[in-house]
Amino acid sequence: LKNNIQTQLNRSSKKQNMKKRNLSAKTKIHNFFIDNLKNSKIKKIFLEFNNCLENYSSSRVCIALSGGPDSMALVFLAKTYSIKKNITFFYYIVNHNLRKESSKEANLVKKFLKKYNINCKILTWNRNQTFTNIQETARNKRYQLIFNECKKKKINLITTAHQRDDLYENFFIRMLRGSGLKGLSSFIKVKTKISKKENIYILRPLLNFSKKDLEYVTTKTFNFYLKDPSNNDDNFLRVKTRKLLNFLYREGLNFNKFKMTLENLYKSNISIEHYVTQNIKKNAKLLSSKKAYITNEDFYNNSEEVVFRSLSELIHKIGNKKNYSRGSKISNLIKNIKSNKKLKKMTLSGCLIEKINKSIIISEEN
Repeated sequence: LKNNIQTQLNRSSKKQNMKKRNLSAKTKIHNFFIDNLKNSKIKKIFLEFNNCLENYSSSRVCIALSGGPDSMALVFLAKTYSIKKNITFFYYIVNHNLRKESSKEANLVKKFLKKYNINCKILTWNRNQTFTNIQETARNKRYQLIFNECKKKKINLITTAHQRDDLYENFFIRMLRGSGLKGLSSFIKVKTKISKKENIYILRPLLNFSKKDLEYVTTKTFNFYLKDPSNNDDNFLRVKTRKLLNFLYREGLNFNKFKMTLENLYKSNISIEHYVTQNIKKNAKLLSSKKAYITNEDFYNNSEEVVFRSLSELIHKIGNKKNYSRGSKISNLIKNIKSNKKLKKMTLSGCLIEKINKSIIISEEN
């Protein structure tokens, strides 16, 4: 009996000691994050991050990270926020398997974050083919993997570490690719919907801060991040664009008002979207029984950009494709519609397009 009592006492003592150690470790981690806010620069960035999440509050949030300095700063800010608000975030890192070190690096990040009571799940892309535009493909696959995980977990907000320098890079990349006003200004939105069918959004709370700002946060807190060698590979357009911008910085070009330019472009885009909505509302009718739109003659008597976007939107809705039709194909279709020649039946992006009298009917392709 004495032995049994002593055994139970020993077990109870071990459990109490373990609880104390766990509580002590939790307190230590808590203090680490809160104490770093004593740094005025880090506190300023955190307060803006905090305000952004408060404005775009969501019940379930995930943090998309890569292990780079930007994303590690995001992790620090997110964990600090979760401690203050007593909530839990989901953390995901994608292993693209583009380099032989990819798996090792992803596990290294996961192991490091575990020390701070951050559970990070690795999502792996098992590639079975090669691609021409590998960076763009990898980016799309990254979002797809995280998006699928969010659907499983009923997460409706994906938070990313995009920052001000990314805005500049994306503007120049899209300009070089011939993007219009919509493409040049769309990235500046803090919150965007990832899919029309799913209620999942991407949130970019760090767009007002530079890469240097985020590197400062990471260095002063975790002092740990991965270096991606592809960031120095001149075969990628993004790397060439980044080096061009760095050259312009060194030459004294001031980008302080560049974000204001992007904001003005975004406002102009919103104005055009208003007229697109009005055009569709007034001059297009949905035939729900046939899953088709019928457009009248006035639909094509608006400005070129409004007609282009209106038609592109209707084809996207009826065709139900993931991406919008190529701009050149939409432009050619508009030319054919406006010409005096008889429009032949044609297909585009899952749609059948035909002219009956003065109306154009856009229906689902069988």
